[in-house]
Amino acid sequence: MTQGIAPPPPTTDSATEHGYHYGIMRRAIDLIDHATDPMALDQIASEMNMSTAHFQRLFSRWVGVSPKRYQQYLMLDHAKTLLRDRFTTLGTAHAVGLSGSSRLHDLFLRWEAMSPGEFARKGEGLVISWGWFDSPFGPSLVMGTDRGICGLAFAAETGEAPAMDDMRRRWPGATFRENSDLLRDWVQIAFATQDGSGAKAPLYLIGAPFQIKVWEALLSIPSGHVTTYSEIAQTIGTPKAVRAVGTAVGRNPISWLIPCHRALRKSGGLGGYHWGLPVKRAMLAFESARADA
Repeated sequence: MTQGIAPPPPTTDSATEHGYHYGIMRRAIDLIDHATDPMALDQIASEMNMSTAHFQRLFSRWVGVSPKRYQQYLMLDHAKTLLRDRFTTLGTAHAVGLSGSSRLHDLFLRWEAMSPGEFARKGEGLVISWGWFDSPFGPSLVMGTDRGICGLAFAAETGEAPAMDDMRRRWPGATFRENSDLLRDWVQIAFATQDGSGAKAPLYLIGAPFQIKVWEALLSIPSGHVTTYSEIAQTIGTPKAVRAVGTAVGRNPISWLIPCHRALRKSGGLGGYHWGLPVKRAMLAFESARADA
């Protein structure tokens, strides 16, 4: 990551501002990951080429908690803490009211799935619009049809060209057109931390029937909570298909909104993440901090 004094954050676009904050957080994550002991606030601020007070304000404004507390969320054992304290049994999540705080409800999402026959045609006949947008987790590639968002990738770890190639390969028969205007309103809802407008961000799930069952289960995990691959397998009625569930989680085309980052190994390990483990760790930290705040 290039060191140096970062430019001042834009103030006219909420998603862009969050993207600027993520750039600072991402550099801080690098420091924390490689530190043998917790770092003092002034140490991290110095590495960010910022005053302690300015860095503290940005940090606290972004996540709602102090940098010291946020460090705890970014530690590798935080996943085990989440699994112990905020494990969600998907079969009972709705019954106990946890779903009221999920991203599904926070962001007023609605979704529909492509039919198996349409999926078998590998996107043939589909026109998929795409555009690059800033997000709280770095540059994001968003794709969508006239029915809703069908793809969301993050390029902070992979780079933009590999992310684009990855998404295009999922639907080789589709026609791809750059059209940020079609997607912009949905994207603003998707990355909003609060939205009182009643607007909805529609999702269009393009996948095999088994994959869609897994992604539907992911949508039931509340923000700030986690579950395991084996729990997802139990929920969709295939308890022995843990490995297949893991593959379907990894092939989720709409990251963040279909929250595959909330799926952990039974041991409490983070498992994999298609767009890079630092992004997954940042997502879990972001949601945990906001839930506690």
